[in-house]
Amino acid sequence: MMRLLALLLILAAPLAAQEQRSLILASTTSTQNSGLLDHILPMFEARTGIHVYVVAVGTGQALRIARNGDADALMVHHRPSEDAFMAQGYGAERRDLMVNDFVIVGPAKDPAGVQVAPDAAGALWLIADAQARFVSRGDESGTNLREQELWAAAGVQPSGDWYLDVGAGMGTALNLASGLNAYTLSDRGTWLSFGNKGQMALLFENDPALLNPYGFIVVNPERFAHVKYAEALALADWLTSAEGQAAIGSYRINGQQLFCPVMEQGPQDEQGACAADALQR
Repeated sequence: MMRLLALLLILAAPLAAQEQRSLILASTTSTQNSGLLDHILPMFEARTGIHVYVVAVGTGQALRIARNGDADALMVHHRPSEDAFMAQGYGAERRDLMVNDFVIVGPAKDPAGVQVAPDAAGALWLIADAQARFVSRGDESGTNLREQELWAAAGVQPSGDWYLDVGAGMGTALNLASGLNAYTLSDRGTWLSFGNKGQMALLFENDPALLNPYGFIVVNPERFAHVKYAEALALADWLTSAEGQAAIGSYRINGQQLFCPVMEQGPQDEQGACAADALQR
């Protein structure tokens, strides 16, 4: 269905545009909402003449789209799910791409006291213990899957009126958290670009458990003959080249680097937003 939608858009374009090489990239909402893709993809198109149609969804849905043959490449951020996708033969190859991190945000007054938590799991335990409102994306995104892992590490099965499972993207979850004076887990990029913070603040960060590695996967043409393999491979090659990695590293919001290219080593700024050597290989 997603591929059909993209093809309809292509057919509706002028003939010259129809002749342009293109691919469909199923990517996470964090790379779209943060502005990263708008920053780097025009550079790739200028270099190669290949246009990238982006379908921005959670990691779980992006992987389902690709399993249905409706994407040529993936940019996602949940390594266990990526490894399963590759093991099932849906991916031709996977490459480490970049790292950013998650943060816990919530009411500036911090009624659960998460600012003094020893680690991210401890912060969630304090929220559950206080039964302070928490908004969960609940959409099988990489963010939602990491949240579930943190609850498990905290020994908590979240439930009850305080825990709101909304089944929506990061922007919606942040808007609800802002309106309800609730906590939530967000990727740093979307949080920094979010314009409706209200009385919310960044309350917990810089735990290794919050590091967030991204992978790029080229969909297997042996599974789907119609896949734009050459174009997807060209994007993979550019993103992992010195030029592409520099483009990723150059993207900033309010002077802060959001995504750390895997070519670079160590924290990339004094805020400690990401660290390339934290990738689990």
